[in-house]
Amino acid sequence: MLGRKFIFSVLIICITASAAFCQTEALKSVINNLALYKEKKDLKYLGNAKKAIDSTMKASPDTLDLEKNVYKALVNSSILYLDSLNKLAQPANLFKQTTQLVDKLSGNRRIYRYQEQIDCAKQYLSNTYIRKAFVYVNKSDFSNSLSLFGDAQRYTPTFVPLIAYLAYTNNKLGNFNTAAKYYSELIDHENVKADDVEAASNIYKALGDTATALNLIEKGRKILPNDKLLLLDQATIYNNKKDYQSLLPLLPALLEIYANNADIAFVAANCYDHLNQYDKAEVLYLRATDLNSSAYEPMFNLGILYLKQAISNTKDNNNRGVLHAAQWLEKANEISPNDTKCLKALQMAYLQTGNSDQINRINNKLKQLTNQ
Repeated sequence: MLGRKFIFSVLIICITASAAFCQTEALKSVINNLALYKEKKDLKYLGNAKKAIDSTMKASPDTLDLEKNVYKALVNSSILYLDSLNKLAQPANLFKQTTQLVDKLSGNRRIYRYQEQIDCAKQYLSNTYIRKAFVYVNKSDFSNSLSLFGDAQRYTPTFVPLIAYLAYTNNKLGNFNTAAKYYSELIDHENVKADDVEAASNIYKALGDTATALNLIEKGRKILPNDKLLLLDQATIYNNKKDYQSLLPLLPALLEIYANNADIAFVAANCYDHLNQYDKAEVLYLRATDLNSSAYEPMFNLGILYLKQAISNTKDNNNRGVLHAAQWLEKANEISPNDTKCLKALQMAYLQTGNSDQINRINNKLKQLTNQ
């Protein structure tokens, strides 16, 4: 998820209109106004609910009344989240008072009787923290945003997008091990996104743990088997490890998806070459040179391929194969004239043909490069 765009994920509107938990006459106005807001989405009903609960608490200031305090927490947290512009003109300390109340209620041994309501209040507080955090994210102030995301996590620890936000922010702050932990946690969810898998893989690769990076990519591809970038990342790791047997089954899909990509054609050709599937390697080296006529490696490898085949072919009495190899090696030499590997390959080819002029030319070139 490096550089990913944040999308503010709105938790469900969980205000309940059920009176099952509210048998007292005093709270009916609160319940009714919450129900009206849920239906009409008009903030005035939240304002009315706030007035009703405050009036109830004032008329009977029983701080131990669990039901009243639960609905006070629900109304206040609803306003904090849903009235983001504070059109209801609530005091600045409402947020602090509400978090303190929710924290206190969460520790009550009888709170299970109002689990739906208290969970809803926690969701609203979490998203309020997230909204505040994004203000800092947009300013690239990741220290403050991380602190606020952490506060949000206290209320909704399993909210998957929040895990992504924590991973991203830690990554921006250079807390790579922590970021990797969060990204790895994301991958265990069935709704994992490809860019989260990519981000986790990239962090572990940066930390030098290629094995874990590969494991995460493989896990991600089981969930997202058709994702192009994950396929490419997995193939790249196998190629860099020179694990050509593992790379082999990925090649058909890679070549189909990236049919006009010279680098992919070369990687596939090189894989087939190392696995002694020379016919396939030849076709793909030629494709790579057609797609990018200035690429050195496909031409050099193709020359080496022809040279190996010519030397192993005892029936090649007229050196046609060697000369063909030399042609491709000369093309590679034109692109990189000081590459000693190519010059030594040309030297070997001309030794096979006995071309003394070319041998002297190559020897002089190698001598010049060696003396530098």
